[in-house]
Amino acid sequence: MSRTKPHEIVERALELSTADGCVVIADEESSANLRWAGNALTTNGVTRGRTLTVIATVDGKEGTASGVVSRSAVTAADLEPLVRAAEAAARGAGPAEDAQPLVTGTPASPDFTDGPAETSSAVFADFAPALGEAFARARAGGRELYGFANHELVTTYVGTSTGLRLRHDQPNGTLELNAKSPDRSRSAWAGRATRDFKDVDPTVLDAELAVRLGWAERKVELPAGRYETLLPPTAVADLLIYQMWSAAARDAVEGRTVFSKPGGGTRIGESLSRLPLTLRSDPHSPGLESAPFVIAHSSGDDASVFDNGLPVPATEWISGGELARLTTTRHSSALTGLPLSPSFGNLILDGGGDKSLEEMVAGTERGLLLTCLWYIREVDPATLLLTGLTRDGVYLVENGQVTGEVNNFRFNESPVDLLSRASEAGRTEKTLPREWGDWFTRAAMPALRIPDFNMSSVSKGV
Repeated sequence: MSRTKPHEIVERALELSTADGCVVIADEESSANLRWAGNALTTNGVTRGRTLTVIATVDGKEGTASGVVSRSAVTAADLEPLVRAAEAAARGAGPAEDAQPLVTGTPASPDFTDGPAETSSAVFADFAPALGEAFARARAGGRELYGFANHELVTTYVGTSTGLRLRHDQPNGTLELNAKSPDRSRSAWAGRATRDFKDVDPTVLDAELAVRLGWAERKVELPAGRYETLLPPTAVADLLIYQMWSAAARDAVEGRTVFSKPGGGTRIGESLSRLPLTLRSDPHSPGLESAPFVIAHSSGDDASVFDNGLPVPATEWISGGELARLTTTRHSSALTGLPLSPSFGNLILDGGGDKSLEEMVAGTERGLLLTCLWYIREVDPATLLLTGLTRDGVYLVENGQVTGEVNNFRFNESPVDLLSRASEAGRTEKTLPREWGDWFTRAAMPALRIPDFNMSSVSKGV
């Protein structure tokens, strides 16, 4: 099976199916990585893998049921048992609440029968020498670099019994670099998302981290409280990704989320910000390209296996500061009466600003500059109150200059509430979410100025 082309596996699985409907998803995955510590490479590697998902649908008197089975390392002998397992799961299940006719009519991908795209260590051909230069500079500057670079390429083939034959190649690269002083008393982080490692330079990140370690030479202890705070793009991305993960239309209509209107309905049409913020997704956004059709391995609040192959259009979730849309499947769209808005593969916030983060610092009389957030957890779904910690550098800004590093904090904030209180948005730029980077990397955000960010308690963690 490892030599069998993925499209042939999809076709064979569809041929084997005796269900009333069938969807087959083949994911061909390859990855290459570098890891380093103390200014030296420690490991590197390349991996390959294949996962096959079979979704069988069975029509019954009470409705259509679905069965989903996914397995990796499927051999030729395993293929028929996998299809039968999906069919058995469907026959043993009750009617699927999200049942819809399988999608038809989407034009076939012209490269559906081509072999999968693959990554290799060659993706680091220019990056690796630059990393060696960064090690040398860090060593000379008395700092140590830790981190990793990872590149993966997933080619997804979707075939259905209704005739869909779709393919998507998704490259995804992340670079995380952490600089520490030799005594470990100071630490700074920077990260980047990339499609091919041609647009990231570790020497530039090292220079940025050297400046931040210099800021941390002066320590300032501050108590918990509300502070004017500059949230960098990475922190804004982490907060808004979680907000969108909580933006299912059905949940809002049923009164269970921050987007529910008191007394019934949703908050669509309400102003969420005094700034002209537009939060959008676009599968064709340059540098942030994502699948232009639905790929659903399972059903949930914002996805349905019956929607596989459904086109994903560019969508504005917040438009000019107003809530415009919530995520829907075909089922939840019909249930709520809201427009069909499939879930997204990237997230972009435009705030109309053109200032860099450095220029926003220069315009700050007194406030805090964050590096990133982590360990974000939900406290209250009704308000989307989140808690989490700052990490790898919180800096005091006075009269337009960074004057020292302050202690870390635990925060308690709702991203929806933050948007309503934001007083300035900077220039939108591609960014890597620190907390959610293992699951979601395609984001572009501005820095935001929050006049009264709630640092609820002091954290002793680094």
